[in-house]
Amino acid sequence: MAKSVIITCAVTGAIHTPTMSEYLPITPNEVAESAIAAAEAGASILHLHARNGDGSPTPSADAFMEFLPRIKQSTDAVVNITTGGGLGMTLEERCEGALRANPEMTSLNMGSMNFGLFPILDKPYNWKHKWEPEYIEMTRDFIFRNTFKDIEWILKELGENHGVRFEFECYDMGHLYNLAHFVDRGLVKPPFFVQTIFGILGGIGADIENLTHMRRIANKLFGEENYEWSILAAGRHQMNFVTTGAILGGNVRVGLEDSLYIGKGELAKSNAEQVTKIRRIIENLSLDVATPAEARKRLALKGGDQVSF
Repeated sequence: MAKSVIITCAVTGAIHTPTMSEYLPITPNEVAESAIAAAEAGASILHLHARNGDGSPTPSADAFMEFLPRIKQSTDAVVNITTGGGLGMTLEERCEGALRANPEMTSLNMGSMNFGLFPILDKPYNWKHKWEPEYIEMTRDFIFRNTFKDIEWILKELGENHGVRFEFECYDMGHLYNLAHFVDRGLVKPPFFVQTIFGILGGIGADIENLTHMRRIANKLFGEENYEWSILAAGRHQMNFVTTGAILGGNVRVGLEDSLYIGKGELAKSNAEQVTKIRRIIENLSLDVATPAEARKRLALKGGDQVSF
């Protein structure tokens, strides 16, 4: 019998900037409202970043605490806080919010990589803020760092010391093998949540062959029974890729962090709009959408009563 599909919603991220969409949540109130609406639409996990008033990404734990309590009070969804932060932040900065909040889950990028956003500059945007084109241009000569030492530090500080479990973000085939290294050392124990990511310049491309190959290698490395597989794809690849992943037995991630659009050339007006669309697709495929309680059980999470917000 097919398992229900866990929907993750990545609410704002640190990739898109305010000029790119007027609907991108920026303020604490906007992030909270957008996250709560996404949960009401069917997302059982909320992947969260924080932003400054001008829309730039911030690692500030105080900024996270402006919206986390409200989200917890308003929904039973699992809160998943980034450890990727924004491009150019130090490891300690990137983990500041998670260390303060002590959430059920955080993200964890499984390797260092080129992370190229600079092709966005080819579009004729009239930038609202000076930091936006500078931030995007910076990625032409940028490596997102997560060394083995960095990953081990996060696993210890958040995993061992705070009981946090992880959304293991795998942007390429080598990231699966990096995860297998920590599994073999006993630092990661099943069940674990493997988020395979497609379409970021510097990572694996958004080709269906890559989707099936990542699944095959993950099964080989971990055993299908030991992990939950999830799929996200950047930009225009979002909906078709996650739909294919759901058909193949995976969970899905949508949200304005990953794509600003709901259809070709049409901006999504909210995260809830994307969640509603993928939920409708999932249910039309005769699959069920997982509740937060089901997600917690399958991912062996500590529970919402064990967080610090």
